[in-house]
Amino acid sequence: MAKSTKTDFAVGIGGENGQGIASTGDILARIFARRGLHLNAYNAYQSIIRGGHTFLTIRASDAPVSNMGDKIDVFIPLNQDTMDRHLRLLKAGACAIYDNEKVTPGQAADGVQLCPMPMKDLTKGNKLAVNTAALGAALQLLGIESEPLESVVARQFKKKGDEVVARNIAVARAGYEYAAQNFKAFPWKAPVGAKPLAIVTGNQATAMGGAAAGVKFYAAYPMSPSTGVLMWMAQHARQLGIMVRQVEDEIGVMNMVIGAAHAGCRAMCATSGGGFALMTEAIGMAGMIETPIVCVDVQRAGPATGVPTKTEQGDLWQALGAGQGDYPRLVVAPTSQLDLFQTIPELFNHCDKYQCPGLVLADLLISEGTTSIDPDDLDFNVKIDRGELILPNGNGDGATPGSGYNDKAYLRFKNTESGISPRAVPGVPGHIFTAATDEHDEDGTLVSDEFTNPNIRRMMVEKRGRKMKAAINDIAAPKLFGPENAAVTLVGWGSTEGVIREAVEILAGEEGIVANHLHIRWIVPFHAAEISRILGQSKHVIIVENSYSGQFARYLRSETGFDAHGHIRKYDGEPFMSHHIVEAVKEQLTGKTRLSVPIHEVLA
Repeated sequence: MAKSTKTDFAVGIGGENGQGIASTGDILARIFARRGLHLNAYNAYQSIIRGGHTFLTIRASDAPVSNMGDKIDVFIPLNQDTMDRHLRLLKAGACAIYDNEKVTPGQAADGVQLCPMPMKDLTKGNKLAVNTAALGAALQLLGIESEPLESVVARQFKKKGDEVVARNIAVARAGYEYAAQNFKAFPWKAPVGAKPLAIVTGNQATAMGGAAAGVKFYAAYPMSPSTGVLMWMAQHARQLGIMVRQVEDEIGVMNMVIGAAHAGCRAMCATSGGGFALMTEAIGMAGMIETPIVCVDVQRAGPATGVPTKTEQGDLWQALGAGQGDYPRLVVAPTSQLDLFQTIPELFNHCDKYQCPGLVLADLLISEGTTSIDPDDLDFNVKIDRGELILPNGNGDGATPGSGYNDKAYLRFKNTESGISPRAVPGVPGHIFTAATDEHDEDGTLVSDEFTNPNIRRMMVEKRGRKMKAAINDIAAPKLFGPENAAVTLVGWGSTEGVIREAVEILAGEEGIVANHLHIRWIVPFHAAEISRILGQSKHVIIVENSYSGQFARYLRSETGFDAHGHIRKYDGEPFMSHHIVEAVKEQLTGKTRLSVPIHEVLA
């Protein structure tokens, strides 16, 4: 195994939408992953096809990295606007690689190496190849051989023919050689990891998690930032035997998913906040007819269309209140791309067992973000538990064959002690029942105004509600990370886990502040007793979240009565960086502010 040097570096590439920022980042990510480096990439872009400002950051290390970090070592501005925006952020030891005819640097900090390149000569006038020449120079400065770039470039342009591949490889070599002759390489080299890694986005991980869970029907209406799930499903549908449908709107999506699930197959969809709003009435139907479905909400900045390409954690209360009335649901907020992959099968098993909808609160940060992953961690041989499901021939893991008893004896919604009733799919002999959105008796007979019996209504509401009492025992409670006797406890949920964890390490290592971290993954059911115990012993509790109103802070208070001592909130569409949290904690502990104000005001 390679010895860890704990080298941590980041490359920032910026320009306009349409300049190939994302594809350039993909090439670089593949090179780093093949080298065995851990990486985390985030692309800040606008909701336009061309123009606007885009900036992609790839952080890499031979040790795990859980967020994009807050520094740039290699800066590649493809236009003047990017140079003007970001050069001032570079610190001593960093470098900027740019086209000397198109971009003029401003005042750089002492120790920043400016690397102008004659791109017109190096690319033979091919404007589209500027990125490739810059990547060649970047790899040379990082001490990475040129061969990996040439190999990845060949793969990238393979479909365009040998001539295009040859031209781009020549440009990559020219950029690499020019840097070797004209620029000073870093005093360190990019390390080599223990073994090659894979790269995956959160949307891809979500789709693969669905495949591992046994999903056989997927429907969606394309909506950023969830569209990547649909793209992966459509690409692999035939190979995996999954029926994929792009539907005319989100109302149709959810109704088709419920229909497929009612018929007995595992069914799933993904959307963002606006699409999820259209689905909520149908989600309530899934609760009423006790049909398990999984819906992924990839949160973005709202309300309404909001900022379609920016991240936020603003849909928590929408998920908690999805659909009118009381009915059980499961809500989970995965913490990373790998956690997304592992969560989907786990959630499907719980949804099948408790016969209720399952909602996943992801967000743009982890769903469109890219990370490295050990291929061994993508285990598709997961346990599938269909609960008390009755199929015609007992097909499917955990399913029971139809017993053929008299239709009148089958109570689809039987009032059991657990609240869980044996679920037969349509077509099982001897198991005829009615499934509709009205309230009903145990056999599905609808309770209308004429025949309303208050006792039946109370019985069925209580029967459905009892399912959640047992569900909490199937779900692991959150654990405190770090020393118990800490000066401050940071509380987060969902995608903020990695950046909070790093902030805890920086506070201890650089600021002398001992902090710990409690991270919440399962929103419903909520481990109120255990969370109350942990926070009740904490000296100073600060909640970190990407929302203006502090939605999780309000939910925590509603479930436990606990009122945090402080808050760090960010809602400008961009994710937290570790220094945001570190500086805000220092401000809080010195008593300058309670930090219920926006983070950008504190740090201004």
